[in-house]
Amino acid sequence: MNVFKQLGSFYWPKRGLLFASVFCLIVATALGLVYPNLLRILIDDVIAKKQFESVPWLAITVVVVVSIKGTLQFFHGFFGGRLGNHVAYEMRGACYRKLQFLSFRYYDKARTGDLMSRLTADLEAIRNFIGFGFAQILNMVLMVVSGSAMMFSIDWGLTLTTLVSIPFLVFVAFRFEARIHPAFREMRIAFSQLTTAVQENITGVRTVKSFARESHEVDKFSDRNETYKANQIYASTLWGRYFPLMEMLACFCIVLLIAVGGTKVINRSMSLGELVSFFSMIWYIIGPMWGVGFHINNYTQSKASGERVLELLDTPVDVESQQDAIVLDDSQVKGHILFNDVTFRYDDDADAICNVTMDAQPGKVIGLLGGTGSGKTTMIQLLMRAYDVNQGSILLDGQDIRKLDIRSLRSQMAAVFQETFLFSSSIYNNIAYGCDDATMEDVIRVAKLSKAHDFIMELPLGYDTIVGERGLGLSGGQKQRIAIARAAEGSEGAYFGRCDQCCRHGDRA
Repeated sequence: MNVFKQLGSFYWPKRGLLFASVFCLIVATALGLVYPNLLRILIDDVIAKKQFESVPWLAITVVVVVSIKGTLQFFHGFFGGRLGNHVAYEMRGACYRKLQFLSFRYYDKARTGDLMSRLTADLEAIRNFIGFGFAQILNMVLMVVSGSAMMFSIDWGLTLTTLVSIPFLVFVAFRFEARIHPAFREMRIAFSQLTTAVQENITGVRTVKSFARESHEVDKFSDRNETYKANQIYASTLWGRYFPLMEMLACFCIVLLIAVGGTKVINRSMSLGELVSFFSMIWYIIGPMWGVGFHINNYTQSKASGERVLELLDTPVDVESQQDAIVLDDSQVKGHILFNDVTFRYDDDADAICNVTMDAQPGKVIGLLGGTGSGKTTMIQLLMRAYDVNQGSILLDGQDIRKLDIRSLRSQMAAVFQETFLFSSSIYNNIAYGCDDATMEDVIRVAKLSKAHDFIMELPLGYDTIVGERGLGLSGGQKQRIAIARAAEGSEGAYFGRCDQCCRHGDRA
């Protein structure tokens, strides 16, 4: 339960819902113990003694108990549902916030499909367990304890005889949990790889079709689909191997009850009503035992999902602002940039740049020229503090950028990247993305500067035109011009910009 202890900050603030859900379920379960006693009274006191005038009262009692129990079960579901949805909501928000602030280094290795799986399927498994599964496990324990107590009050010898197989059943259940948990974790990983394959194929569908690689992609997906299927079959095999054994051990209790209890009734050491009541109460033990496989299944799935979510939430942010970081004042920034003997490498690879020194004076246009992989993009990313340098320092107006607030540092920059990305939204929203208070006049002004205004106005809806995901529906040059307009709109007061091969798709005049 250590995983759920670490997740306590998400559900403990709403512990009132948890306690209310558990309380309603416990009371509803306790009311269920009325039925066996009513059966005993009906057989021994009403039918055997022919006191039939008590039958209506017994019927009314059953109706009242059923009504109260049904109401309590409704509120159990209501409170549990509210709790589970709250936990999923909070965890989804926490995961998304974490993803926003993780550094570039994390995304260098992360897979989109895996992250999507953690924010959807994994959170759903956790929601189901915290909302309902945890209360059901407590209820299962209560049913076993209360049922055993009632049975001991009737005949302790028959109780011990009947429950002789329960320790073996518990042993099998724990063995099952120890083997099924790793299987579910592997299944979650295989599912994330499957979603990654789908996401990559959809994103790169034009590349796939242009190279006529549809069959190759189908084969690649089939391999991952086969792995996921194999994991599911293995988990199902474990389930099929252990569940019949648990059911057989539970049924052995019934066999003993019928044999020993029936003999006691024949010998008149137990009444028929007590045997029927005993038989009814034993299901308070066997029922949970039969369902223990389901609860273990639910628990192990949510535990595996919780581990994956915690892995994301506990990922350290290697580039973040210091506690006493300096917040830049736009009016004070001059824009003097100095690379002072900077060396940087990605992970343990060879140096991407080594002992680089560069002095960029304010107001100057600096061009970085070099072959592929020479470090041009790396230098700009270091300037934005996407990564921290391994050696040396980068100064802005004489101050080390590691001492500056990252948000205020990046607000001074306008960037147009090699690979243009547009959001699935209107052209207006894409251009105004970096400026919350941008007006239509501002957007039109920068669109004219980037030579995008004319082709935008030729579109049926103009600036309200919705572009497809990643800018599908626009040519490469059109996407680049919108990206340049976005950079210009977000660069009011900015002093450095980046144009990293951003005009390679642009039309030449």
